[in-house]
Amino acid sequence: MSIGKKYGMKMKVKENKKAPTFKLIGTKNMKFDLKNFKGKLVIYFYPKDDTPGCTVETKDFSKLYKNFKKANCEVVGISKDSIESHEKFKKKYKVPFELLSDPDVKSQKKYGVWGMKSFMGKKFLGTIRSTVFIDKGKIKKIWSNVRVKNHAKEVFNFVSSYN
Repeated sequence: MSIGKKYGMKMKVKENKKAPTFKLIGTKNMKFDLKNFKGKLVIYFYPKDDTPGCTVETKDFSKLYKNFKKANCEVVGISKDSIESHEKFKKKYKVPFELLSDPDVKSQKKYGVWGMKSFMGKKFLGTIRSTVFIDKGKIKKIWSNVRVKNHAKEVFNFVSSYN
């Protein structure tokens, strides 16, 4: 399945294919390089810190974070928000995992999650809420254009049953 196909993106990611690498900065100036990450990883791409849907999604992943860790899986969130915004968001909601800043949306474009959206009849470019599960550098599962309700639980159920 391709995230970007529906939205006309050029770069498409597919299950059981190599995950596109990226280098991003997280809070407290933490450097994250996917090329050096060897284990299981959930990346959820979200539009904006401290907005209703993104807050619910982040809080849900936060509530399940210890369970993800028990399943030997790391979680990171990516948006185009600044590090300063991420730090406030993390502090306000006690987010236990890293939020990575992608201000030029390069990683989002690589994953096909940056595309045309529509809200109240207006079209604009933005982040298409999507999640990928990566194991040892390969994409094992893609959830595209997701609905927030129960999404983190659905992702955890997949990760916990994954061999």
